[in-house]
Amino acid sequence: MNVQKSKLYWPPAVTVDAVIFTVQEDDLQVLLIERSNEPFRNYCALPGGFLIKNEPSRDAVARILKDKAGVNNVYTEQLYTFDDLARDPRGHTVTIAYFALVPPTSLKISSSVREHPQLYSVKRLPNLAFDHRKIIEYALGRLRAKLEYTNVVYSLLPKEFTIPQLQKTYEVILGKRLDKRNFAKKFLSLNIVKPLPKKLGGPRRRPARLYRFISPSPQELKKFF
Repeated sequence: MNVQKSKLYWPPAVTVDAVIFTVQEDDLQVLLIERSNEPFRNYCALPGGFLIKNEPSRDAVARILKDKAGVNNVYTEQLYTFDDLARDPRGHTVTIAYFALVPPTSLKISSSVREHPQLYSVKRLPNLAFDHRKIIEYALGRLRAKLEYTNVVYSLLPKEFTIPQLQKTYEVILGKRLDKRNFAKKFLSLNIVKPLPKKLGGPRRRPARLYRFISPSPQELKKFF
């Protein structure tokens, strides 16, 4: 590289941000932290941070998930690279965004963490730092699309679940009601879950058949749901 060109080259800062989704209380929620430093001090933001020297982004997001949500070995996917020149007032900062899907029983959010991580409904997000609202909206669109051609919904459910529980998870992610009979018929035709020889009962409801995913690992469906 000649001297003239080297003067033009100025490497941007690189960060990783994690959109951590979970479903609880019939609501799709995302984990946010409270920023303690400028810029956007006291604003809510996605868990994230600058890359450590010689750290791949995949390792960085695993570190963030462990530190902020107390989880590992959950469904994680690289989402998009956001590099708008104006997204960070400190200067040109590129963020590699990931999203993760975590069942609520696996989350271990510590109140002692300095940034006060807390779950928020995606329908009622607070004021957010940087372009983090845009990142969450992008991640939600990706998640909704993936419900059509993959089995990723397994990442948000307990190992054993009922069809009504499964349907409710789809409904809170898609933001709409689904026909009960058509949902069950269509989903069972995918042959990705199996019935168990036991039912979930309750004092005011009829026992419901429990199911389990045949392969609780990421897969593309043979046909669209």
